[in-house]
Amino acid sequence: MEVSVLNIKGQETGRKVTLNEAIFGIEPNDHVIYLDVKRYLANQRQGTAKSKERSEISGSTRKLGRQKGGGGARHGDINSPLLRGGARVFGPTPRDYSFKLNKKVKALARKSVLSYKAQDNAIVVVEDFTLSAPKTKELVAIEKNLKVDGKKVLFLMPNSNSNLYLSARNLQGSEVLEASKLNAYKVLNADVLVVTEQSLQTIDGILNK
Repeated sequence: MEVSVLNIKGQETGRKVTLNEAIFGIEPNDHVIYLDVKRYLANQRQGTAKSKERSEISGSTRKLGRQKGGGGARHGDINSPLLRGGARVFGPTPRDYSFKLNKKVKALARKSVLSYKAQDNAIVVVEDFTLSAPKTKELVAIEKNLKVDGKKVLFLMPNSNSNLYLSARNLQGSEVLEASKLNAYKVLNADVLVVTEQSLQTIDGILNK
């Protein structure tokens, strides 16, 4: 699949790049996409929810009433979950929600989401560019030139670009990501991908092993 290379003014440069069929032209696997998105979201969870158990409540351990003959339910100490101010039964404890996937499964998930974007013609290839300073106005102009304004845009850059990141930070629906950190969730969450030529080479090197 051939795609024309544009400059940041939205004009064709006269060059074309061929998207690797092994990455952008496979039959997408929905199940591995689900697994990779689930893994990504699980890894974002803090897992710090905590409530006090009975042994952690500050209070007397004296038995409140006799075991039998009181005419009601038996009670232990004042820390009982049945009483106000007592412990919580089976409350949350800190835990790690993250889980791992095999490298081949993650690679297949990323190839699958990229293939979906290629099928939808939602990939715009631009020549490599940088911003001299963080300017949101300049990035808005670039998006208008590329005709992707009003959409959720994911810029895939070959390396860390602080000026572009700061320019997109205050722009709703726009996000900048290093090509080496590509993941299925970010690609699915975007309406269109703006990929530089060098980023394509990076993706090719990572996913075409």
